[in-house]
Amino acid sequence: MSAWISERLHPDYAQSLRVGRMLYDSETDHQRLKVFENGTFGRVMTLDDVVQVTEGDNFIYHEMMTHVPILAHGAARRVLIIGGGDGGMAREVLRHRSVRHVTMVEIDAGVVAFSKEYLPGISAGAFDDPRLELVIADGAAFMRETGGGYDVIIIDSTDPVGPGEVLFSDTFYGHARRALAAGGILVTQNGVPFLQGEELHNTMRAFRALFADATCYLATIPTYAGGPMAFGWGTDGEARATPVDVLRERFAAAGIETGYYTPEVHAAAFALPGYVARLLP
Repeated sequence: MSAWISERLHPDYAQSLRVGRMLYDSETDHQRLKVFENGTFGRVMTLDDVVQVTEGDNFIYHEMMTHVPILAHGAARRVLIIGGGDGGMAREVLRHRSVRHVTMVEIDAGVVAFSKEYLPGISAGAFDDPRLELVIADGAAFMRETGGGYDVIIIDSTDPVGPGEVLFSDTFYGHARRALAAGGILVTQNGVPFLQGEELHNTMRAFRALFADATCYLATIPTYAGGPMAFGWGTDGEARATPVDVLRERFAAAGIETGYYTPEVHAAAFALPGYVARLLP
């Protein structure tokens, strides 16, 4: 009989994934890390049995956190990624030839090394791109000390517990706001609103105090179960109002092939269901 892993992130809801073959299973002082093969999702990485990334559906998450702000901005040259040790976010950002420099700040060098060995398809060579500067440091400390000037900042954080909690604080968002260039865009991972509404509400409360344009947009990612996932959006510019025909032109010029993102999906992602809109202050 096949083994199953049950993710119990939420108090009243769980999901299970079949383990075809366990590739790695190790428990540290802080968490248990597993990588296993699943017939539908390919290789899956979990921390304490909570899904972090899969080969099968990671493209949705990474495409929507990168192409939405970069194509809305229209002239992004410098991009900052906080987190993203698996390399998927860097992979998608670097597909934009117009991006000249990407700074990726990951707190744990071991995560990068581990991902290169067990999940090489996620980064797909991104760590070898000369435009990528990998900084092994605490993301909150880096944001506090950076000289800034970033056109797009992407916060690829875990859930707001343990070490990832500081990346959801008002102080951190304030430092991120300062690190943006004029017209820059900040995007954040804000969980599944149906099950984690407080997380989105708290981020949006902070964003409304910091940015002229503060909202969120949505994407449906199968292994982040419980409904669509929300991504926080903050900017003082008017990038969200970029017309679809302009997005089409930029997307065509970029020459990027995507599995989820389209200019039409981009525009529609900002149309929020009532229950999500009511979470915004």
